Amino acid sequence: MKAPKLTTQIFLGMLLGIFLGHFFKDFATDLKILSDIFLRLIKMIIAPLVFTTLVMGVAKLGDFKAVSRIGIKTILYFQFATALALILGLIIVNIFKPGHFMHIELPAQGAETGVQTQVLNFNDFISHIFPTSIFQALANNEILPIVIFSLFFGIAAAAIGEQSKPMIKVIDAAMHIMLKVTNYVMAFAPMGVFGAMAAVVAKQGIDVLYGYAYLMACFFGGLLFFIFIILFGICTILRIPFFKLLSHIKEPALLAFSTASSESAFPKTIQGLENFGCSNRIVSFVLPLGYSFNLDGSIMYMTFATVFIAQAYGIELSLHQEITMMLILLVTSKGMAGVPRASLVVIAGTLATFHIPVEGLLLVLGIDQILDMGRSATNVVGNAVATAVVSKWENELKPLP
Repeated sequence: MKAPKLTTQIFLGMLLGIFLGHFFKDFATDLKILSDIFLRLIKMIIAPLVFTTLVMGVAKLGDFKAVSRIGIKTILYFQFATALALILGLIIVNIFKPGHFMHIELPAQGAETGVQTQVLNFNDFISHIFPTSIFQALANNEILPIVIFSLFFGIAAAAIGEQSKPMIKVIDAAMHIMLKVTNYVMAFAPMGVFGAMAAVVAKQGIDVLYGYAYLMACFFGGLLFFIFIILFGICTILRIPFFKLLSHIKEPALLAFSTASSESAFPKTIQGLENFGCSNRIVSFVLPLGYSFNLDGSIMYMTFATVFIAQAYGIELSLHQEITMMLILLVTSKGMAGVPRASLVVIAGTLATFHIPVEGLLLVLGIDQILDMGRSATNVVGNAVATAVVSKWENELKPLP
């Protein structure tokens, strides 16, 4: 008999955790150990994932001095779309404040690590991001120093060309190994969700679950706004027939939604874009890069979920801190977006950077599969628009009747 999909397993774990936490409170409290194990496994994969994926992402761009006209336009659009997605995530979570509906308490041991008492000033921030030892940064899961080293490493590898190929092959192999490790870690997710939900409901009561409906409404509303207002606006300005484009990519978008994986829709997206009228040359260049550097739904989720967790713990982030967070994620999201559950990995690193309890990640884990369905579909639409935009700029877009 075939085992249920991970999505089904997580849903079952969540429901069983709610049931156990509500009716068997004494026993359910002890199940927190399961969520603690899962959190430690998530922390275990952060550093190697950041290093290998970011180095490979930069190396794929090649020598920056030799970047073609198309490459420059593509990167500029990706940065523009990423910034819009990050800003929208911040705006929505600050306006609707879904974290205030969770009514969750800070753990006693985390009471002194609130952002209010440990604000990052500019000098501390600058000195922190440049590592004195990459090994120390890796050991401590300090994501920003790892990012800086990875950027230097990837650019240098691209600059020396042939000599770096053996090392790039090793890092590429390490990246794929880490992707497999990530899959193994996520296989424990149902148990982590089960333990987390059981412990939370046992301690806080079932009322804590009411906040999830509002959270999902806020986030999915934000995704719809991004697609039908922001992306539609971009297409309208450039005179790209947006709804005709949607009609050609509706199948891969639905596939991404149903599987919660934008990667599964990749082949169909290529076919849909070529049928729409984008040249094969542009599609084959922009779309693969987009799957590492321009996953709009996942990127929007990073600011949304991070601030949501802070709100749930009663931590108020200043405008300066949120702008700093956005700038950090503008970098850390690159090259990480194509990794399974990369959003959780990046969010975990961002929470640690701003001294927000990493345990808050468990608040979104129980419904992450539902949110991932919306993120994945948005990723497909966002990359389709990016390809159409670059095709338009290169006069290689000829919409078919």
